[in-house]
Amino acid sequence: KARGNPAAAVAIREEIGKLIGDDLSKLKPGSPEAMRLKEVLIAQGAWSQYLEVGIGPYAEIFTKAPPMSSIGTGADAGLHPASTWNNPEPEIVLIVASDGRIVGATLGNDVNLRDVEGRSALLLGKAKDNNASAAVGPFIRLFDDGFTLDHVRNTTVTLTVQGEDGFVLEGSSSIAKISRDPADLAAQMIGPHHQYPDGAALYLGTMFAPIKDRDTPGGGFTHEYGDVVTIAAPELGALVNRMRATQDCEPWTFGASHLMRNLAKRGLL
Repeated sequence: KARGNPAAAVAIREEIGKLIGDDLSKLKPGSPEAMRLKEVLIAQGAWSQYLEVGIGPYAEIFTKAPPMSSIGTGADAGLHPASTWNNPEPEIVLIVASDGRIVGATLGNDVNLRDVEGRSALLLGKAKDNNASAAVGPFIRLFDDGFTLDHVRNTTVTLTVQGEDGFVLEGSSSIAKISRDPADLAAQMIGPHHQYPDGAALYLGTMFAPIKDRDTPGGGFTHEYGDVVTIAAPELGALVNRMRATQDCEPWTFGASHLMRNLAKRGLL
């Protein structure tokens, strides 16, 4: 609704908060109660595509990055230079097998270009799928008796951004407060209508939207090149990346065809 304008977002955020509060964790998406709330919000002119996927029947699930194009901890993460309003998105990432079983979890940063996505939902690919813009790690923790999906459901992910200018931003995101259960998200991603033969890594979403002013009053937060982003959880370690322009990050050059040739060359096929 702000159309990528951070100043307008402040007033809109307050307007939406008055209507729905700041906790939708007890509202089941797609339920009759959620649909009644939707009718009220439409009547108030406060509905948006983000509320649709937040409390409507269908989750927002999109392709973030092709296989082997993600980056790990310690690598530079990419920001498209066309963006002037962007932020990190600290998230849990589920590891889902080809048959839909959730077998593990890790941390992720779903780098977000708020101004690009805000101009049009049809620019989601431009806002999300860019060089070095999908960070995961520092490791995948497989589920066992000591770490299960219930642990994920109750995890709080912390975020710290440290800028070369001395700016520091801290925040957190509680998976327990996200409106959709992790198992529901995985079931919407993979099943009879959409398959991933090699499985998939699924970002669960974040409750964190940084609003701390950085450069100008009312301007909110946006990254500057050189920011060091640390996303952490006690059970999953810490994912640390430095923000750079996408064209200055290491380009993605090793795809599926390169993997097949590499395996063949080593006599492993």
